[in-house]
Amino acid sequence: MAVTKPTLVILAAGMGSRYGGLKQIDGVGPSEEGIIEYSIYDAIRAGFGKVVFVIRKDIEAPFREKFDGKFKDQIEVAYAFQGMDSFVPDDVDHEKREKPWGTSHAMLVAKDVVNEPFAVINADDYYGVEAFQKMASFLVAEADPETFAMVGYVLHRTLSDHGTVNRGVTVVAEDYLLRDVNERLKIQRGTDDKVTYLGEDGHRYELADDSVVSMNFWGFHPSIFDRLESGFTEFARENKDNPRAEYLIPELIDGMIKDGSAKVKVLVSEDKWYGVTYQEDKPKVQEAFSMLVAENTYPTPLFS
Repeated sequence: MAVTKPTLVILAAGMGSRYGGLKQIDGVGPSEEGIIEYSIYDAIRAGFGKVVFVIRKDIEAPFREKFDGKFKDQIEVAYAFQGMDSFVPDDVDHEKREKPWGTSHAMLVAKDVVNEPFAVINADDYYGVEAFQKMASFLVAEADPETFAMVGYVLHRTLSDHGTVNRGVTVVAEDYLLRDVNERLKIQRGTDDKVTYLGEDGHRYELADDSVVSMNFWGFHPSIFDRLESGFTEFARENKDNPRAEYLIPELIDGMIKDGSAKVKVLVSEDKWYGVTYQEDKPKVQEAFSMLVAENTYPTPLFS
């Protein structure tokens, strides 16, 4: 019996306000490849069969200009569109929204084009070869309606030198199952070399350098879409008067772990994360990809 190839869902609808432009497709590779292209390349060689771009309708044209036809027969390509009104219940006024509804909502809009086990990643994060190989193996052999996965990274390998970042900080049990995940905001390394985050009370709290964090690389069975849709409906109603509230994947997962409806296997990656949260991050990321090409991890150009 043929093995169903997993799908890669790429969340690329972000506003890029801190970066100051459409960082999802900004060139960082030696041949102007975007980070997103390295993820697709790694997904293809790990055995993924389809990629779904989750984007806003207003950026469809530049996306299609950059990617249509580029991957030829190597992987199936589909699009899903995250709008302010997508999956929003009729009794919620989406016109009040000031920003997209968050990563869980972005994943939800792919519901109609994903029917197989799938991974979710951010468009502007580089996850590494090992991460895709581990996730593909999990999705093919282990994913089911009650068993999901998350690729975990060591916190100090995921910080920016040019500003704060947000991370899902985890508690991982000895059996490598996720016990807890908390979204920590405005994480940075201070002049005292300590890594801290900003609490809801306005005070800063310390984090261990070797904390395992989520970089939004998740693996799911498609059955999660039903839970996701009901959860988003509830969230939208509860936050109809909060135009900046976001429904985030770590919050969804944390709820499912706590009510016993899912277990999440943590696939720890030793790869270094690279990302372009800020424009000032770009030169360092360009240098990293030049080195990866020199080490023969990737060809250049990636897709001829």
